[in-house]
Amino acid sequence: MSFVIPPPPTVSLPVTGSTERFPVGRIFCVGRNYAEHAREMGHDPDKEPPFFFMKSADTITSGPTIAYPPQTSDLHFEAELVVGLKSGGTMIKAEDALQHVYGYAVGLDMTRRDLQAQMKKMGRPWEVGKSFEQSAPCSPMVPAVKTGHPSRGAIWLDVDGKRRQNADLADMIWDVSHQIAFLSALFELKPGDLIMTGTPAGVGAVARGERMHAHIDGVGDLEITVV
Repeated sequence: MSFVIPPPPTVSLPVTGSTERFPVGRIFCVGRNYAEHAREMGHDPDKEPPFFFMKSADTITSGPTIAYPPQTSDLHFEAELVVGLKSGGTMIKAEDALQHVYGYAVGLDMTRRDLQAQMKKMGRPWEVGKSFEQSAPCSPMVPAVKTGHPSRGAIWLDVDGKRRQNADLADMIWDVSHQIAFLSALFELKPGDLIMTGTPAGVGAVARGERMHAHIDGVGDLEITVV
């Protein structure tokens, strides 16, 4: 097969303990999936079903640095558990969902918060605030056969050694199984899809030269410096 222009390389993540890599397809992100974060953003978590937005696969980066993006003065960090799917389908039942998971990683949903806020006020999509270059730093993927399926455990983020986010995976409103079930009713999920499962309270701005360190018990660490 020939192409009129060179096809882009496959986006992928390293896999812990392996020379093989995890190919990335789509990135689904669940919004406001921790109650305290929903409240800090001005929403009532008891009144909302889960909702999703997307990042493109080429926003993935493994660091150790990311560039401060253009057209913003309010770049925010959001630490998240990332789920990688090895299989998919439609109308997946929650009780069957975890059998489709290959593994887990630590990710950051970097956000141009000022641009996102503008889009919200105008009733427009969020892509300019969410899906820009290097906006999805991600640690290596850890296979579920090694980690199990984490449903509780600390998730935190430090900026230059100061704790900014601190919660437990058990604080998620919609767990991984139900996120997969909801998504599969909207899309045909496929191998290589990632799900960024939402962020705890404490999101905030990060400046050039600052170092973020995100951690999830049993999954790993991600350290990224903004340049």
